[in-house]
Amino acid sequence: MAKDRRRGGRGRTPEAVVEQVDGGLAELIPDPERSRGWTLLVDGAPQSHVDLDDPAYLDFAYQRRIGHIADLVAPPKQPLRVVHLGGGAFTLARYIAATRPRSTQQIVELDAALVQLVRRELPLDANARIRVRSTDARAGLAKVPDGWADLVIADVFSAARTPAHLTSTEFLDEVRRVLAPTGWYAANLADGPPLTHLRGQIATAAARFPELALAADPVVFRGRRFGNAVLLAADRELPVAELTRRVASDPHPGRVEHGRALADFTGGAAVVSDADAAPSPAPPPSVFR
Repeated sequence: MAKDRRRGGRGRTPEAVVEQVDGGLAELIPDPERSRGWTLLVDGAPQSHVDLDDPAYLDFAYQRRIGHIADLVAPPKQPLRVVHLGGGAFTLARYIAATRPRSTQQIVELDAALVQLVRRELPLDANARIRVRSTDARAGLAKVPDGWADLVIADVFSAARTPAHLTSTEFLDEVRRVLAPTGWYAANLADGPPLTHLRGQIATAAARFPELALAADPVVFRGRRFGNAVLLAADRELPVAELTRRVASDPHPGRVEHGRALADFTGGAAVVSDADAAPSPAPPPSVFR
């Protein structure tokens, strides 16, 4: 196992931690602007940012957008039951534990070696009620009781692509089973021109949930570059105005679409089933340069 655990001494900036995990070469890169901040990359693709001193700090734009969703799903400080499909550096689980104490969370992350690396180098708060399972996301979801979750977050990538079996109506049927009647589903989706995958994922979610919203950078909506979009789905009315305000006021402002505008954006895309599901497209090399 390739491994480099170089560390700075007291008063010195820590150095990168590099280790082979199941999904590729993982790197933990210290944040020069935050004394205990780290960025996780796998095979050169940025996965997560964590500030161990301030877990409520979210650096990546898409994670800030999911953070807004976690803030709005229930009244402030109310504990949540959350399922995270995809672990990364456990950034969003740390955020929810910090902003909503006594929340109960389950992380499902297939890459057991990555889980071990993150637990060792970026340990979780011992008081956080966070359970981590090293298994496939859909298999792990199947073990969650009916109606258990207030929020299900899907942020699963293998070789920078969302696996096909996490893109279908059958997968969303399992998400709906796990959600409480008032629960929300949030998914990090990645796509680029001509946005075929993203439009198909919106159509698929619309086949299972009556209320949808999509948050992304304007250039992603216009199909000008590859990027992330956060899809929010629920059975109840969404606080679109407040979500829009928060996303627009971020350091990297985004836009939120919903209702007729989102339906028009989808453009009649086909609903995806297990029989015809495909992984999300791979990002172009220029994305990580």
